[in-house]
Amino acid sequence: MAALEGLRALRRLCGVALFLSQLYVLSGRAGSLMTTKHSQPQSTFGKSLTSTSTNTPYFKIAESTEIPSYVTKCPSNGLCSRLPPDCMTCNTNYSCIYGKPATFDCKVKPYVHCLDQNNHEQENFTINMTCQFCWQLATTDYVCTNSTNCMTVSCPRQRYNATCTVRDHIHCLGNRVFPKMLYCNWTGGYKWSTALALSITLGGFGADRFYLGQWREGLGKLFSFGGLGIWTLIDVLLIGVGYVGPADGSLYI
Repeated sequence: MAALEGLRALRRLCGVALFLSQLYVLSGRAGSLMTTKHSQPQSTFGKSLTSTSTNTPYFKIAESTEIPSYVTKCPSNGLCSRLPPDCMTCNTNYSCIYGKPATFDCKVKPYVHCLDQNNHEQENFTINMTCQFCWQLATTDYVCTNSTNCMTVSCPRQRYNATCTVRDHIHCLGNRVFPKMLYCNWTGGYKWSTALALSITLGGFGADRFYLGQWREGLGKLFSFGGLGIWTLIDVLLIGVGYVGPADGSLYI
């Protein structure tokens, strides 16, 4: 009897130990699950912070590298009064008196740096100019396109439609690019002195006309012996006064 009661007590102790061990295992798994659940949002939040902190400087750099195209036309650390008009904005006064000196208040555009007479950087300055429109400037103050299709030696003298642009350091009112009718003034490289010398010495053989590119007249003078001298004398006179010029219509040099 005593042996049976001892076995029963031993079985009860084993059951209690087994129950406690299972309870311990289950509590450990629950703790591990809780730690993993709390650790995931923290890591995600950390990643979000890292990603935003790396992206922010990127956009700032992209914005700061955008430089306007007009900056390439603006000399750095030069006199503000010598800046091209594309580098500044001015309060233009169209009520100034024509032909009289006028003063305008100007300001440099962003990214443009200029100096005053004392080598101090400044943004606001004044420019002095003559009150006149750009198309009224002297011919030395603007550059125009040239035409090689018109006749310079003609009566009356021919004109052509040119597009003129004011030089960078010149200030004026109105559009800086304007159309203008100009006289034909291009040259093909023919010299007046050479043509006159040929007309005097070898004009009877048509050398002057050949030199000027007038082949038909040159052949006519050659086979007519200069029109028996009369044509030769006439050509000397016409070339001397500049009435007869190159066949391409250009001017003498």
